[in-house]
Amino acid sequence: IRRGRQPFLDVYRGVAMSSVGILAWKSALADGRPIDVLWSEPEFETGKKRASGSGIPLLFPYAGRLRGKTLNWGGHQWPLEGDDHRGNAIHGYILTRPWRVLEQSSRRAVGQFQASRDAPALLDAWPADFRITATYELARSSLTSDFLIENPDHRPLPFGFGTHPYFCVPLGGDAADACRVELPVRQRWELVDMLATGRQVQVDSPEACRAGLPFGQMAFDDAFTGLEFDGDWCRAGIADPGSGRRLVVEFDRAFRECVVYNPPHRQAVCIEPLTWCPNAFELEQQGLDAGLRILQPGESLQCRVTMRVE
Repeated sequence: IRRGRQPFLDVYRGVAMSSVGILAWKSALADGRPIDVLWSEPEFETGKKRASGSGIPLLFPYAGRLRGKTLNWGGHQWPLEGDDHRGNAIHGYILTRPWRVLEQSSRRAVGQFQASRDAPALLDAWPADFRITATYELARSSLTSDFLIENPDHRPLPFGFGTHPYFCVPLGGDAADACRVELPVRQRWELVDMLATGRQVQVDSPEACRAGLPFGQMAFDDAFTGLEFDGDWCRAGIADPGSGRRLVVEFDRAFRECVVYNPPHRQAVCIEPLTWCPNAFELEQQGLDAGLRILQPGESLQCRVTMRVE
């Protein structure tokens, strides 16, 4: 997590923290040989690389794309940041700005960002002040991340939140293409120029998605919905037959969509739980339920993502 204007990097038991969330995480194989679970670009910790391209970036107060560079909300126009090279804003404000370190130990790290305190200029860029606290904790072969989103303002806070993990393929084996990506999804949002139109389309085979799609045949940058939950949890995963290892990604019902993305370098796959569908503001204005959340003054939202290597 960054302290002040200088990047601060420390490594405890295989986890490295940065201003955009988790930078790296290693898990040991049965013979004690560590494997990388998260993919990060070399020298990413210097802060000179693309913030959204490594580790687990956190996306807030908008996750994914919003059409154009201006948000029309509450009778006002709010300038947006990020550039998807198609003329649209993308991924919010918190992945490129320093966070405050609240707690740090060998197994646990807590960081917090509040617009009015850590980047006051954002009060002119979003309809309300916001505070987000991220807590990461290690336990054996699992990494749990808890997020608390709060509205400390006297105005309503609209938002969408998501995480953007880059999971390595393979997971200790020799062949990335042999890995299978398990996705418990039934529909996807139709995209035109990478923006959701509001139309939902059935996936070809929910059973095949659930069982695992061969990574070598995947070419995704898609927003999925119709997620399947077991109780309060949705479970996705990556299975590597070469190493006999499986990464399980669990997230709670605060997340209702999931973006799946294959970076061009083909060394990772992104399984991104989101609380909304990207471009949600526009869809909501069309009368569609796209997951836009609005916290009233004093309200909060808690959500959790857990990753486990089996």
